[in-house]
Amino acid sequence: MQIDRRLISHFDWGLFGLTAALVFFGILTIYSATYSPTGEQANLATKQFYWFMFGLLAMLAATAVDYHDIERLAYPFYALSLGLLVLVLFIGSVGGGSQRWINLGFVALQPSEPTKLAIVLVSAKYLQYDEPAGGYRLRDLWWPALLAAPLIILTLIQPDLGTAVVLSVVFMSVVLVGGLRLRSFSYLVAAGLTLLPIAWQFLKPYQQRRILTFLNPDLDPLGAGYHVIQSKIAIGSGRLLGKGFLNGTQNQLEFLPAQHTDFVFSVFAEEWGFLGCVILLALYFALIMLALKVVARAKERFGALLVFGMLGIFFWQVAINVAMVAGLLPVVGIPLPFFSYGGSSLVSMMTAMGIIINVSMRRFTF
Repeated sequence: MQIDRRLISHFDWGLFGLTAALVFFGILTIYSATYSPTGEQANLATKQFYWFMFGLLAMLAATAVDYHDIERLAYPFYALSLGLLVLVLFIGSVGGGSQRWINLGFVALQPSEPTKLAIVLVSAKYLQYDEPAGGYRLRDLWWPALLAAPLIILTLIQPDLGTAVVLSVVFMSVVLVGGLRLRSFSYLVAAGLTLLPIAWQFLKPYQQRRILTFLNPDLDPLGAGYHVIQSKIAIGSGRLLGKGFLNGTQNQLEFLPAQHTDFVFSVFAEEWGFLGCVILLALYFALIMLALKVVARAKERFGALLVFGMLGIFFWQVAINVAMVAGLLPVVGIPLPFFSYGGSSLVSMMTAMGIIINVSMRRFTF
């Protein structure tokens, strides 16, 4: 441990404050999303608060260990994540048509959440040395691609299309910033587009319907298109200032599905309106900008790639979730970081934030 007065004085209170603010607003929105006028409200908001406290411990642990020591844990953590993804296929509990959780008795673990951290760790570890002259070619990245592929495929098998998409774009973001040639990147994109018809055949029927109804929500308004139609109604009905806390009709009348998880932003938008959404997105934007400053100030390549990868997890989940609930992307089931209900997601994201603060604290050490 290297926690001393120097490190404590460099603790990034800005990142911590933004994280705490987002979690606070998230707990309030979860409370509203599960509120019942009869008084028989669910205790999910209380559970989320407990997960926040556990997440704080994970965040502090992630800041206490020098991130150079975290590098040595990259492959063991990867192996653990891979093992859990395999295990969930055999003993995982089923919910919503997906087998994503391992029931530990007192808590349900979703292995795909810490997997997001694992894919960043192993990618940053491989790319920490200066790239070849002219940048990496595709054949230079066979090892990190070989490591990433099982994580993405096993997540897709569950099926969890949303997390598989996040893992893919985060991996691509890290290798692109790590020095992948733009020409090689264009080849990769072209190959991906070519394989889309094949990938379509491996999607579940309900996933195919979600994509089709994204193109035309009225195609199945009471089925696959129901989620996004109700979400857009909730967001639009909030208007400028919203209907007020606990007063969202789409939410209270239970027209809005998954209102405390994937569509929690819709609940917030209905109650706090356009102005509230601007403030919420401004908080995320401020967090992203502060994290980018940490990337720029990191004292070596590994720290910069590590922070950029963790930041990529936040950025892509916020972008995809908000676009999804607004009807700009197909519904794929991605939580809003620090906001949606879910212990595995919250603890993993706070651990990621702890790693970012870790790199920020140690940029002055030698």
